[in-house]
Amino acid sequence: MPIPIYDPLHAPGGALKRLPLLKAAVLFIATVCLCLCGLLYLQLEQSRRHDLELAEAASSNLTRAMAQQAEDTFMKADLVLTSLADWIQVEGFGPTQLARLQKTFARRVLTLDQLHGIFLFDKQGQWVITSYSDLPRGLGVSDREYFKFHQQNVSSLAHIGPAIRSRENGDWIIPVSKRVNDKNGNFQGVLMAGIKMSYFDQFFKSFSIDGNGSMFLALTDGTLLARRPFVESQIGTSLAQGTIFQKHLPSARSGNAMIGSVVDGTVRLYGYRQLDAYPLVVSAASSRDAILKSWYATAFQSSVIVAMVVLGVGLFGWVFIHQVRDGERIEADLRKAQEALELIATHDSLTGLANRRLFERALEIEFGRGARQSSPLSLVMLDIDFFKRYNDTYGHVAGDHCLAEVAKALKSCCHRKSDLAVRYGGEEFAVLLPDTDIHGALAIAEQVRRAVMDKNITHSGSPTGYVTVSLGCYSFVPTGRDDIEVFIQRADAALYQAKHSGRNRSAVLSLEGGVEALMRSDR
Repeated sequence: MPIPIYDPLHAPGGALKRLPLLKAAVLFIATVCLCLCGLLYLQLEQSRRHDLELAEAASSNLTRAMAQQAEDTFMKADLVLTSLADWIQVEGFGPTQLARLQKTFARRVLTLDQLHGIFLFDKQGQWVITSYSDLPRGLGVSDREYFKFHQQNVSSLAHIGPAIRSRENGDWIIPVSKRVNDKNGNFQGVLMAGIKMSYFDQFFKSFSIDGNGSMFLALTDGTLLARRPFVESQIGTSLAQGTIFQKHLPSARSGNAMIGSVVDGTVRLYGYRQLDAYPLVVSAASSRDAILKSWYATAFQSSVIVAMVVLGVGLFGWVFIHQVRDGERIEADLRKAQEALELIATHDSLTGLANRRLFERALEIEFGRGARQSSPLSLVMLDIDFFKRYNDTYGHVAGDHCLAEVAKALKSCCHRKSDLAVRYGGEEFAVLLPDTDIHGALAIAEQVRRAVMDKNITHSGSPTGYVTVSLGCYSFVPTGRDDIEVFIQRADAALYQAKHSGRNRSAVLSLEGGVEALMRSDR
Protein backbone atom coordinates (compact mmCIF):
# COMPACT_ATOMS: atom_id res chain seq x y z
CA MET A 1 0.00 0.00 0.00
CA PRO A 2 1.50 3.40 -0.93
CA ILE A 3 2.22 5.87 1.83
CA PRO A 4 -0.39 8.63 1.87
CA ILE A 5 0.75 12.19 1.20
CA TYR A 6 -0.93 13.37 4.41
CA ASP A 7 0.12 11.41 7.50
CA PRO A 8 -1.69 12.45 10.72
CA LEU A 9 1.25 11.28 12.84
CA HIS A 10 3.68 13.51 10.93
CA ALA A 11 1.45 16.43 10.17
CA PRO A 12 2.94 19.92 10.18
CA GLY A 13 0.65 20.82 13.05
CA GLY A 14 2.28 18.15 15.24
CA ALA A 15 5.74 19.66 14.84
CA LEU A 16 4.40 23.14 15.35
CA LYS A 17 2.72 22.04 18.58
CA ARG A 18 5.93 20.50 19.91
CA LEU A 19 7.89 23.72 19.42
CA PRO A 20 6.31 25.68 22.32
CA LEU A 21 7.00 22.73 24.61
CA LEU A 22 10.67 22.78 23.64
CA LYS A 23 10.91 26.51 24.16
CA ALA A 24 9.12 26.25 27.50
CA ALA A 25 11.47 23.48 28.64
CA VAL A 26 14.56 25.42 27.63
CA LEU A 27 13.19 28.58 29.22
CA PHE A 28 12.33 26.78 32.45
CA ILE A 29 15.73 25.08 32.73
CA ALA A 30 17.56 28.29 31.88
CA THR A 31 15.45 30.23 34.40
CA VAL A 32 16.17 27.74 37.17
CA CYS A 33 19.90 27.79 36.44
CA LEU A 34 19.96 31.58 36.17
CA CYS A 35 18.02 31.95 39.44
CA LEU A 36 20.45 29.66 41.25
CA CYS A 37 23.43 31.52 39.80
CA GLY A 38 21.76 34.87 40.51
CA LEU A 39 21.08 33.99 44.13
CA LEU A 40 24.66 32.78 44.50
CA TYR A 41 25.95 35.99 42.95
CA LEU A 42 23.81 38.21 45.18
CA GLN A 43 24.86 36.32 48.31
CA LEU A 44 28.55 36.41 47.38
CA GLU A 45 28.41 40.04 46.28
CA GLN A 46 26.74 41.06 49.55
CA SER A 47 29.36 39.17 51.52
CA ARG A 48 32.18 40.69 49.47
CA ARG A 49 30.86 44.22 49.96
CA HIS A 50 30.56 43.61 53.69
CA ASP A 51 34.18 42.49 53.91
CA LEU A 52 35.32 45.48 51.84
CA GLU A 53 33.30 47.91 53.98
CA LEU A 54 34.97 46.56 57.11
CA ALA A 55 38.36 46.88 55.43
CA GLU A 56 37.57 50.45 54.32
CA ALA A 57 36.61 51.43 57.86
CA ALA A 58 39.82 49.92 59.24
CA SER A 59 41.86 51.61 56.50
CA SER A 60 40.28 55.01 57.25
CA ASN A 61 41.02 54.66 60.96
CA LEU A 62 44.60 53.65 60.20
CA THR A 63 45.28 56.59 57.88
CA ARG A 64 43.72 58.96 60.42
CA ALA A 65 46.13 57.69 63.07
CA MET A 66 49.06 57.92 60.63
CA ALA A 67 48.13 61.48 59.65
CA GLN A 68 47.89 62.57 63.29
CA GLN A 69 51.25 61.01 64.13
CA ALA A 70 52.96 62.53 61.08
CA GLU A 71 51.48 65.94 61.79
CA ASP A 72 52.63 65.80 65.42
CA THR A 73 56.12 64.67 64.34
CA PHE A 74 56.63 67.49 61.87
CA MET A 75 54.92 70.08 64.07
CA LYS A 76 57.32 69.42 66.95
CA ALA A 77 60.27 69.81 64.63
CA ASP A 78 58.68 72.95 63.16
CA LEU A 79 58.21 74.49 66.62
CA VAL A 80 61.83 73.77 67.52
CA LEU A 81 63.06 75.38 64.30
CA THR A 82 60.77 78.38 64.73
CA SER A 83 62.05 79.16 68.23
CA LEU A 84 65.66 78.72 67.13
CA ALA A 85 65.21 80.82 63.99
CA ASP A 86 63.66 83.66 66.01
CA TRP A 87 66.54 83.52 68.46
CA ILE A 88 69.19 83.49 65.75
CA GLN A 89 67.55 86.35 63.88
CA VAL A 90 67.75 88.50 67.03
CA GLU A 91 71.06 87.33 68.49
CA GLY A 92 72.85 86.29 65.30
CA PHE A 93 75.36 83.45 65.14
CA GLY A 94 78.62 85.22 65.72
CA PRO A 95 81.62 83.58 67.45
CA THR A 96 80.31 84.51 70.91
CA GLN A 97 77.02 82.68 70.22
CA LEU A 98 78.33 79.47 68.69
CA ALA A 99 78.98 77.52 71.90
CA ARG A 100 75.64 78.41 73.38
CA LEU A 101 73.78 77.56 70.14
CA GLN A 102 75.53 74.20 69.85
CA LYS A 103 74.45 73.18 73.35
CA THR A 104 70.89 74.34 72.64
CA PHE A 105 70.82 72.33 69.42
CA ALA A 106 72.03 69.22 71.22
CA ARG A 107 69.47 69.55 74.03
CA ARG A 108 66.62 69.95 71.57
CA VAL A 109 67.68 66.82 69.68
CA LEU A 110 67.75 64.82 72.92
CA THR A 111 64.20 65.87 73.78
CA LEU A 112 62.72 64.66 70.48
CA ASP A 113 63.22 61.02 69.45
CA GLN A 114 62.39 61.72 65.82
CA LEU A 115 65.26 64.18 65.31
CA HIS A 116 68.46 62.99 63.69
CA GLY A 117 70.11 66.38 64.23
CA ILE A 118 69.77 70.15 63.88
CA PHE A 119 72.02 72.06 61.48
CA LEU A 120 72.66 75.73 60.70
CA PHE A 121 74.17 76.75 57.37
CA ASP A 122 75.33 80.18 56.27
CA LYS A 123 74.21 81.84 53.05
CA GLN A 124 76.91 79.99 51.10
CA GLY A 125 75.63 76.62 52.39
CA GLN A 126 78.57 75.98 54.72
CA TRP A 127 78.11 74.38 58.14
CA VAL A 128 78.01 76.89 60.99
CA ILE A 129 76.62 74.90 63.92
CA THR A 130 75.21 71.39 64.34
CA SER A 131 73.81 69.41 67.23
CA TYR A 132 76.96 67.27 66.93
CA SER A 133 80.12 68.33 68.69
CA ASP A 134 82.24 68.36 65.53
CA LEU A 135 81.41 70.14 62.31
CA PRO A 136 81.40 67.89 59.22
CA ARG A 137 83.91 68.52 56.48
CA GLY A 138 83.01 68.90 52.86
CA LEU A 139 81.58 71.26 50.26
CA GLY A 140 78.50 72.15 52.30
CA VAL A 141 74.85 71.86 51.26
CA SER A 142 74.43 74.55 48.61
CA ASP A 143 73.40 71.80 46.17
CA ARG A 144 70.57 70.51 48.39
CA GLU A 145 66.95 71.09 47.32
CA TYR A 146 65.92 72.65 50.63
CA PHE A 147 68.84 75.15 50.55
CA LYS A 148 68.01 76.27 47.01
CA PHE A 149 64.36 76.60 47.99
CA HIS A 150 65.10 79.05 50.80
CA GLN A 151 67.55 81.00 48.65
CA GLN A 152 64.77 81.61 46.15
CA ASN A 153 61.79 81.99 48.52
CA VAL A 154 61.37 84.59 51.26
CA SER A 155 58.68 82.58 53.05
CA SER A 156 59.33 81.99 56.74
CA LEU A 157 57.23 78.80 56.79
CA ALA A 158 58.86 75.44 57.33
CA HIS A 159 59.78 73.55 54.18
CA ILE A 160 59.70 69.75 53.94
CA GLY A 161 62.01 68.43 51.26
CA PRO A 162 62.63 65.03 49.64
CA ALA A 163 64.37 62.39 51.73
CA ILE A 164 68.18 62.56 51.61
CA ARG A 165 71.20 60.85 53.08
CA SER A 166 72.79 62.89 55.85
CA ARG A 167 76.30 64.08 55.09
CA GLU A 168 76.95 63.82 58.81
CA ASN A 169 76.72 60.02 59.05
CA GLY A 170 74.95 58.71 55.92
CA ASP A 171 71.57 58.01 57.56
CA TRP A 172 68.33 58.56 55.64
CA ILE A 173 66.55 61.69 56.88
CA ILE A 174 63.62 63.87 55.92
CA PRO A 175 64.74 67.53 56.03
CA VAL A 176 62.51 70.13 57.69
CA SER A 177 64.04 73.56 57.16
CA LYS A 178 63.44 77.27 57.70
CA ARG A 179 64.99 80.35 56.19
CA VAL A 180 67.20 82.46 58.50
CA ASN A 181 67.25 86.22 57.92
CA ASP A 182 69.18 89.03 59.52
CA LYS A 183 67.49 91.92 61.31
CA ASN A 184 66.87 93.61 57.97
CA GLY A 185 65.18 90.56 56.46
CA ASN A 186 68.09 89.57 54.21
CA PHE A 187 68.97 85.91 53.61
CA GLN A 188 71.57 84.76 56.11
CA GLY A 189 71.31 80.99 55.90
CA VAL A 190 69.19 77.91 56.51
CA LEU A 191 68.24 76.10 59.70
CA MET A 192 67.47 72.43 59.15
CA ALA A 193 66.19 69.62 61.37
CA GLY A 194 66.60 66.10 60.03
CA ILE A 195 63.83 63.62 60.93
CA LYS A 196 65.00 60.03 61.07
CA MET A 197 63.67 57.74 58.39
CA SER A 198 63.98 54.93 60.92
CA TYR A 199 61.51 56.76 63.17
CA PHE A 200 58.75 56.37 60.58
CA ASP A 201 59.86 52.83 59.85
CA GLN A 202 59.36 51.89 63.50
CA PHE A 203 56.06 53.75 63.59
CA PHE A 204 54.78 51.89 60.53
CA LYS A 205 55.82 48.56 62.04
CA SER A 206 53.65 49.25 65.09
CA PHE A 207 50.56 48.65 62.91
CA SER A 208 49.38 45.20 61.90
CA ILE A 209 48.96 44.78 58.13
CA ASP A 210 49.18 41.73 55.89
CA GLY A 211 52.35 40.63 54.19
CA ASN A 212 51.39 42.30 50.91
CA GLY A 213 50.11 45.46 52.57
CA SER A 214 51.91 48.78 52.39
CA MET A 215 52.10 52.19 54.07
CA PHE A 216 53.73 55.33 52.80
CA LEU A 217 54.40 58.98 53.54
CA ALA A 218 54.82 61.29 50.55
CA LEU A 219 54.87 64.94 49.60
CA THR A 220 51.77 66.30 47.89
CA ASP A 221 53.71 66.38 44.59
CA GLY A 222 54.02 62.59 44.83
CA THR A 223 57.63 62.32 46.02
CA LEU A 224 57.94 59.23 48.23
CA LEU A 225 59.48 59.99 51.66
CA ALA A 226 58.98 56.76 53.63
CA ARG A 227 57.40 53.39 52.95
CA ARG A 228 56.66 50.06 54.49
CA PRO A 229 58.07 47.70 53.38
CA PHE A 230 61.21 49.80 53.13
CA VAL A 231 63.00 49.56 49.78
CA GLU A 232 65.87 52.01 49.60
CA SER A 233 65.79 52.30 45.79
CA GLN A 234 62.18 53.51 45.95
CA ILE A 235 62.83 56.43 48.31
CA GLY A 236 62.57 59.67 46.38
CA THR A 237 60.69 58.14 43.45
CA SER A 238 57.54 59.86 42.23
CA LEU A 239 54.02 58.57 42.79
CA ALA A 240 52.53 61.51 40.92
CA GLN A 241 51.29 59.35 38.04
CA GLY A 242 49.51 56.98 40.42
CA THR A 243 45.73 56.89 40.65
CA ILE A 244 45.65 58.40 44.14
CA PHE A 245 47.49 61.55 43.09
CA GLN A 246 45.99 61.78 39.60
CA LYS A 247 42.35 60.98 40.29
CA HIS A 248 41.41 60.84 43.96
CA LEU A 249 43.33 63.58 45.83
CA PRO A 250 42.21 66.39 43.47
CA SER A 251 38.58 65.61 44.31
CA ALA A 252 38.84 64.53 47.98
CA ARG A 253 41.53 65.06 50.62
CA SER A 254 40.79 61.67 52.14
CA GLY A 255 39.10 58.46 51.12
CA ASN A 256 39.53 54.85 50.00
CA ALA A 257 40.28 53.32 46.61
CA MET A 258 40.96 49.82 45.27
CA ILE A 259 43.84 50.30 42.83
CA GLY A 260 47.06 48.74 41.62
CA SER A 261 50.28 50.09 43.06
CA VAL A 262 52.57 52.03 40.71
CA VAL A 263 55.51 50.75 42.78
CA ASP A 264 54.99 46.96 42.76
CA GLY A 265 51.73 46.43 40.81
CA THR A 266 49.85 44.73 43.68
CA VAL A 267 46.13 45.52 43.86
CA ARG A 268 45.35 46.97 47.27
CA LEU A 269 42.61 48.82 49.11
CA TYR A 270 44.23 52.18 49.82
CA GLY A 271 43.13 54.58 52.50
CA TYR A 272 44.67 57.99 51.91
CA ARG A 273 44.66 61.35 53.71
CA GLN A 274 46.28 64.70 53.03
CA LEU A 275 47.53 66.55 56.12
CA ASP A 276 45.97 69.90 56.91
CA ALA A 277 49.05 71.62 58.33
CA TYR A 278 51.77 70.32 55.99
CA PRO A 279 52.07 69.35 52.29
CA LEU A 280 52.12 65.66 53.08
CA VAL A 281 50.04 62.62 52.18
CA VAL A 282 49.82 59.40 54.17
CA SER A 283 48.37 56.14 52.96
CA ALA A 284 47.81 52.64 54.32
CA ALA A 285 46.81 49.71 52.16
CA SER A 286 45.83 46.09 52.58
CA SER A 287 46.08 43.75 49.62
CA ARG A 288 42.80 42.73 48.04
CA ASP A 289 43.72 39.06 48.32
CA ALA A 290 44.26 39.34 52.07
CA ILE A 291 40.98 41.25 52.60
CA LEU A 292 38.99 38.70 50.62
CA LYS A 293 40.86 35.55 51.69
CA SER A 294 37.99 34.13 53.73
CA TRP A 295 35.49 35.31 51.13
CA TYR A 296 37.35 33.41 48.41
CA ALA A 297 37.05 30.19 50.44
CA THR A 298 33.32 30.70 50.99
CA ALA A 299 32.78 31.62 47.34
CA PHE A 300 34.55 28.46 46.18
CA GLN A 301 32.49 26.17 48.41
CA SER A 302 29.19 27.82 47.48
CA SER A 303 30.07 27.80 43.78
CA VAL A 304 30.85 24.06 43.85
CA ILE A 305 27.48 23.28 45.45
CA VAL A 306 25.54 25.45 43.00
CA ALA A 307 27.53 24.06 40.08
CA MET A 308 26.54 20.52 41.04
CA VAL A 309 22.87 21.52 41.25
CA VAL A 310 23.04 23.32 37.92
CA LEU A 311 24.76 20.30 36.39
CA GLY A 312 21.97 18.03 37.60
CA VAL A 313 19.27 20.35 36.24
CA GLY A 314 21.21 20.65 32.99
CA LEU A 315 21.46 16.87 32.56
CA PHE A 316 17.74 16.48 33.15
CA GLY A 317 17.05 19.26 30.69
CA TRP A 318 19.34 17.75 28.08
CA VAL A 319 17.49 14.43 28.27
CA PHE A 320 14.14 16.18 27.99
CA ILE A 321 15.18 18.47 25.15
CA HIS A 322 16.67 15.53 23.27
CA GLN A 323 13.21 13.98 23.12
CA VAL A 324 11.71 16.93 21.26
CA ARG A 325 14.73 17.92 19.17
CA ASP A 326 13.47 16.03 16.13
CA GLY A 327 10.29 18.08 16.25
CA GLU A 328 12.34 21.26 16.14
CA ARG A 329 14.20 20.06 13.05
CA ILE A 330 10.92 19.28 11.32
CA GLU A 331 9.55 22.71 12.19
CA ALA A 332 12.69 24.40 10.84
CA ASP A 333 12.45 22.43 7.58
CA LEU A 334 8.80 23.34 7.24
CA ARG A 335 9.58 26.99 7.85
CA LYS A 336 12.27 26.98 5.15
CA ALA A 337 9.91 25.26 2.75
CA GLN A 338 7.21 27.79 3.56
CA GLU A 339 9.58 30.69 2.91
CA ALA A 340 10.64 29.13 -0.38
CA LEU A 341 7.01 28.67 -1.40
CA GLU A 342 6.26 32.25 -0.42
CA LEU A 343 9.14 33.44 -2.59
CA ILE A 344 7.98 31.29 -5.49
CA ALA A 345 4.40 32.51 -5.07
CA THR A 346 5.30 36.22 -4.99
CA HIS A 347 8.39 36.58 -7.23
CA ASP A 348 9.22 35.84 -10.84
CA SER A 349 11.76 33.03 -11.11
CA LEU A 350 13.53 34.43 -14.19
CA THR A 351 14.04 38.05 -13.15
CA GLY A 352 13.72 37.89 -9.36
CA LEU A 353 11.21 40.75 -9.47
CA ALA A 354 7.82 40.70 -7.77
CA ASN A 355 5.07 38.97 -9.74
CA ARG A 356 1.50 40.09 -10.35
CA ARG A 357 0.22 38.43 -7.18
CA LEU A 358 2.54 40.48 -4.96
CA PHE A 359 1.87 43.54 -7.14
CA GLU A 360 -1.90 43.28 -6.58
CA ARG A 361 -1.42 42.80 -2.83
CA ALA A 362 0.87 45.86 -2.70
CA LEU A 363 -1.65 47.92 -4.69
CA GLU A 364 -4.39 47.20 -2.13
CA ILE A 365 -2.10 48.21 0.73
CA GLU A 366 -0.83 51.40 -0.93
CA PHE A 367 -4.35 52.46 -2.03
CA GLY A 368 -5.47 52.26 1.60
CA ARG A 369 -2.37 54.02 2.97
CA GLY A 370 -2.51 56.75 0.31
CA ALA A 371 -6.16 57.42 1.12
CA ARG A 372 -5.44 57.67 4.87
CA GLN A 373 -2.42 59.95 4.45
CA SER A 374 -3.56 61.82 1.29
CA SER A 375 -0.22 61.00 -0.33
CA PRO A 376 0.31 60.53 -4.09
CA LEU A 377 0.75 57.08 -5.62
CA SER A 378 2.47 56.60 -8.98
CA LEU A 379 2.75 53.69 -11.41
CA VAL A 380 5.24 53.29 -14.26
CA MET A 381 4.47 50.65 -16.90
CA LEU A 382 7.24 49.73 -19.34
CA ASP A 383 7.58 47.43 -22.31
CA ILE A 384 10.66 46.24 -24.24
CA ASP A 385 10.56 47.68 -27.74
CA PHE A 386 10.41 45.18 -30.61
CA PHE A 387 10.89 42.26 -28.23
CA LYS A 388 9.19 39.77 -30.59
CA ARG A 389 11.77 40.62 -33.24
CA TYR A 390 14.50 40.11 -30.62
CA ASN A 391 13.20 36.63 -29.79
CA ASP A 392 12.84 35.74 -33.45
CA THR A 393 16.36 36.94 -34.22
CA TYR A 394 18.35 35.70 -31.22
CA GLY A 395 16.21 32.91 -29.79
CA HIS A 396 14.35 32.43 -26.52
CA VAL A 397 17.48 31.82 -24.42
CA ALA A 398 18.86 35.21 -25.44
CA GLY A 399 15.38 36.63 -24.90
CA ASP A 400 15.35 35.38 -21.33
CA HIS A 401 18.81 36.90 -20.79
CA CYS A 402 17.52 40.21 -22.18
CA LEU A 403 14.57 40.14 -19.78
CA ALA A 404 16.91 39.50 -16.84
CA GLU A 405 19.19 42.41 -17.84
CA VAL A 406 16.24 44.79 -18.19
CA ALA A 407 15.03 43.63 -14.75
CA LYS A 408 18.46 44.44 -13.26
CA ALA A 409 18.38 47.91 -14.79
CA LEU A 410 14.85 48.42 -13.45
CA LYS A 411 15.75 47.22 -9.97
CA SER A 412 18.84 49.47 -9.83
CA CYS A 413 16.59 52.52 -10.21
CA CYS A 414 14.36 51.58 -7.25
CA HIS A 415 16.28 53.18 -4.39
CA ARG A 416 13.64 53.12 -1.64
CA LYS A 417 12.45 50.03 0.20
CA SER A 418 8.84 50.98 -0.54
CA ASP A 419 9.43 51.04 -4.33
CA LEU A 420 8.24 47.78 -5.92
CA ALA A 421 9.62 46.53 -9.26
CA VAL A 422 7.30 44.00 -10.94
CA ARG A 423 7.38 41.71 -13.96
CA TYR A 424 3.84 42.30 -15.12
CA GLY A 425 3.85 39.72 -17.89
CA GLY A 426 5.96 38.70 -20.90
CA GLU A 427 8.21 41.64 -21.77
CA GLU A 428 6.09 44.10 -19.75
CA PHE A 429 7.24 45.46 -16.36
CA ALA A 430 5.87 47.89 -13.78
CA VAL A 431 7.19 50.04 -10.94
CA LEU A 432 4.91 51.01 -8.04
CA LEU A 433 6.07 54.25 -6.39
CA PRO A 434 4.35 55.22 -3.09
CA ASP A 435 4.62 58.85 -1.91
CA THR A 436 5.71 59.93 -5.40
CA ASP A 437 4.02 62.54 -7.63
CA ILE A 438 3.98 62.55 -11.42
CA HIS A 439 7.26 64.49 -11.66
CA GLY A 440 9.04 61.94 -9.51
CA ALA A 441 7.52 59.09 -11.52
CA LEU A 442 8.71 60.65 -14.79
CA ALA A 443 12.21 61.08 -13.32
CA ILE A 444 12.33 57.40 -12.32
CA ALA A 445 11.02 56.39 -15.75
CA GLU A 446 13.79 58.33 -17.46
CA GLN A 447 16.37 56.73 -15.16
CA VAL A 448 15.08 53.28 -16.12
CA ARG A 449 15.07 54.13 -19.83
CA ARG A 450 18.67 55.36 -19.73
CA ALA A 451 19.77 52.44 -17.56
CA VAL A 452 18.44 49.96 -20.15
CA MET A 453 20.16 51.86 -22.96
CA ASP A 454 23.41 51.87 -20.97
CA LYS A 455 23.30 48.05 -20.99
CA ASN A 456 24.07 48.29 -24.75
CA ILE A 457 22.23 45.04 -25.52
CA THR A 458 22.52 44.58 -29.30
CA HIS A 459 19.18 44.41 -31.14
CA SER A 460 19.40 44.40 -34.94
CA GLY A 461 15.62 44.58 -35.20
CA SER A 462 15.47 47.98 -33.43
CA PRO A 463 16.03 51.29 -35.24
CA THR A 464 18.59 52.25 -32.58
CA GLY A 465 20.50 48.99 -32.89
CA TYR A 466 20.13 48.34 -29.16
CA VAL A 467 17.42 47.18 -26.79
CA THR A 468 15.25 50.08 -25.60
CA VAL A 469 12.08 50.42 -23.55
CA SER A 470 8.99 52.58 -23.69
CA LEU A 471 7.41 53.80 -20.47
CA GLY A 472 4.08 55.19 -19.35
CA CYS A 473 3.52 57.06 -16.08
CA TYR A 474 0.42 57.86 -14.12
CA SER A 475 -0.01 59.40 -10.66
CA PHE A 476 -2.95 60.31 -8.42
CA VAL A 477 -3.94 60.68 -4.75
CA PRO A 478 -6.17 57.76 -3.61
CA THR A 479 -9.53 58.65 -2.06
CA GLY A 480 -10.66 55.24 -0.83
CA ARG A 481 -13.21 54.80 -3.65
CA ASP A 482 -10.74 54.17 -6.47
CA ASP A 483 -10.57 51.23 -8.86
CA ILE A 484 -7.23 49.41 -9.10
CA GLU A 485 -7.95 48.30 -12.67
CA VAL A 486 -8.55 51.89 -13.77
CA PHE A 487 -5.24 52.89 -12.15
CA ILE A 488 -3.38 50.23 -14.13
CA GLN A 489 -5.28 51.02 -17.35
CA ARG A 490 -4.29 54.69 -17.21
CA ALA A 491 -0.60 53.87 -16.76
CA ASP A 492 -0.97 51.35 -19.60
CA ALA A 493 -2.60 54.03 -21.73
CA ALA A 494 0.43 56.28 -21.17
CA LEU A 495 2.67 53.34 -22.19
CA TYR A 496 0.59 52.81 -25.34
CA GLN A 497 0.98 56.49 -26.24
CA ALA A 498 4.77 56.25 -25.71
CA LYS A 499 4.96 53.28 -28.09
CA HIS A 500 2.58 54.90 -30.57
CA SER A 501 4.74 58.08 -30.55
CA GLY A 502 7.89 56.29 -31.67
CA ARG A 503 9.05 54.12 -28.73
CA ASN A 504 12.19 54.63 -26.60
CA ARG A 505 10.54 57.41 -24.62
CA SER A 506 8.51 58.13 -21.50
CA ALA A 507 4.96 59.40 -21.58
CA VAL A 508 2.86 60.84 -18.76
CA LEU A 509 -0.91 60.62 -18.43
CA SER A 510 -2.60 63.28 -16.28
CA LEU A 511 -6.25 64.16 -15.77
CA GLU A 512 -6.96 67.88 -15.85
CA GLY A 513 -10.51 69.14 -16.00
CA GLY A 514 -11.73 65.72 -17.01
CA VAL A 515 -9.64 65.77 -20.20
CA GLU A 516 -6.72 63.37 -20.69
CA ALA A 517 -3.51 65.22 -21.53
CA LEU A 518 -0.43 63.44 -22.84
CA MET A 519 3.13 64.58 -22.21
CA ARG A 520 6.21 62.89 -23.64
CA SER A 521 9.81 63.00 -22.60
CA ASP A 522 11.97 62.19 -25.61
CA ARG A 523 15.53 61.11 -25.52
